[in-house]
Amino acid sequence: MVIGLTGGIGSGKSTVARLFEIMGCAVFNSDAVAKEIYFEKEIKEKVITLLGKATYISETAIDKKYISSKIFSNTALLHQLNAIIHPAVIKQFELFKNKHGNRLVVKETALLFEAKLEAQVDKIVLVAADDELRIKRVMQRDGLSKDEVVKKIKAQLPQEEKILRSDFVINNNEKEFLITQVLNIYNKLNNA
Repeated sequence: MVIGLTGGIGSGKSTVARLFEIMGCAVFNSDAVAKEIYFEKEIKEKVITLLGKATYISETAIDKKYISSKIFSNTALLHQLNAIIHPAVIKQFELFKNKHGNRLVVKETALLFEAKLEAQVDKIVLVAADDELRIKRVMQRDGLSKDEVVKKIKAQLPQEEKILRSDFVINNNEKEFLITQVLNIYNKLNNA
């Protein structure tokens, strides 16, 4: 079974992914794979054509702030970049899924709904958190201003809509224990 694990920026989906991994799931981190894909020759050429050479700081690092400044103020550029990166990530996920076919596979991806990947998963788990808490987390984690974080949040599908389209919702507002919520969902998925 393939589980889509998603959530808006700063929701805590990476923490939830680690908990699923501890419980024995095979976890595919789409964001990490996407960062690696930026350096594949063909992808790199397309990205430079789209966003410019300033996208790459070095042979092993991209300039996330530069990319964000371009794509989060221009929806068309965001969609064009996604059209370059997402197909390559999907290809890597298929290889991963085949390798771990006997385990519960969790596909961690921030843009599950935005990239229309629902058909690739059997169940969807959403990690949700209040916007103010998400903004605070991302400001602390990434050193961004509140305006920069709000731009990123607005570029994603509203959390309320994601909740309606998910099979399970984990509330990560620091009021309920994450481990208990993840364990309950893990047990339900394992017994499905």
